[in-house]
Amino acid sequence: MRTTTLGRTGIKVSRIALGTMMLGAWGQRDHAEAERLVHDALDAGVNLVDTADMYSDGESERIVGKALRGRRDEVVLATKVHFPMGDGLNRSGNSRLWIRRAVEESLRRLGTDRIDLYQVHRPDPDTDLDETLSVLSDLVREGKVMAIGSSDFPAEQLVESRWVADRRGHTPFHTEQPPYSIFMRGVERAVLPTAQRHGVGVLTWSPLASGWLTGRFRGGAPLELNDFRSNLIPHKFDLDLPGNVRKYQVVEELLKLSAEAGVPLTRLALAFVLNHPAVCSAIIGPRTREQLADLLAADTVELEEAVLDRIDELVPPGADLNPSDADYTPPALADASLRRRSRT
Repeated sequence: MRTTTLGRTGIKVSRIALGTMMLGAWGQRDHAEAERLVHDALDAGVNLVDTADMYSDGESERIVGKALRGRRDEVVLATKVHFPMGDGLNRSGNSRLWIRRAVEESLRRLGTDRIDLYQVHRPDPDTDLDETLSVLSDLVREGKVMAIGSSDFPAEQLVESRWVADRRGHTPFHTEQPPYSIFMRGVERAVLPTAQRHGVGVLTWSPLASGWLTGRFRGGAPLELNDFRSNLIPHKFDLDLPGNVRKYQVVEELLKLSAEAGVPLTRLALAFVLNHPAVCSAIIGPRTREQLADLLAADTVELEEAVLDRIDELVPPGADLNPSDADYTPPALADASLRRRSRT
């Protein structure tokens, strides 16, 4: 397994990371099988394992913690904070109050004394970045967290976070975790170049575009969706949206391209993500050991220029095939009152 350095942290990580969102109620419910999947990844040379407190309401963290018993020091362990965890007004967001509680709960579920990379899962318009970076910096100084990162932050907030860290003497975000795939190329416009300029390590998620780039969904046939896709990300499969209908057509072209290149579509899609110079590691989210084995084989795939050029023709650089796929919408776009003058 190829390795690289995570931004400017000096931490060495595998180019393919194991994402564990699908371990637990959202995917692989058999804990023993889920633990075997983690062990398979480690045995293959993967050393970066990414989870989050909200995945299956903490179940993913508990599975990861059990799987890493006796192997903890082999792993760069990453988790996240932001989304609601149970009832309570202050059990979500990026405040000092919640992050202090959330990190302790994650440490208990993971069965460890430290988190190697602690990431803010989404921006929080209700919390000043100074507040968030302040508590994260405290956790770094205390040794509970080794490095900190963001996820789904727009380029302007990445820059603002570095300004705040420099001005206030805080630890800056070491990493950013955006969605990136052949279908979701919007981050090529500003997020990836900004991360490169500032030495921020990039870990990408959803390289298979929530399953579209497996080639399973074909021919305009009705979509048979599991509970996760139906309940948590239905907008990515809503065929009333032209961008989702377009996915069928592009998948067919990509299947032809992958056949010509002699590479399965899953590996072609992952190799495309790893080809971008800003990307340190691509996070995969297999549900089964067979899916894991297939994706790990992408580590040796090198795409020729002609293949990359053809992908650019199908989905132009910097474009999202379905703009509605975005998992984070800036508040000013979601709330009309924030972009209109008061009439009172």
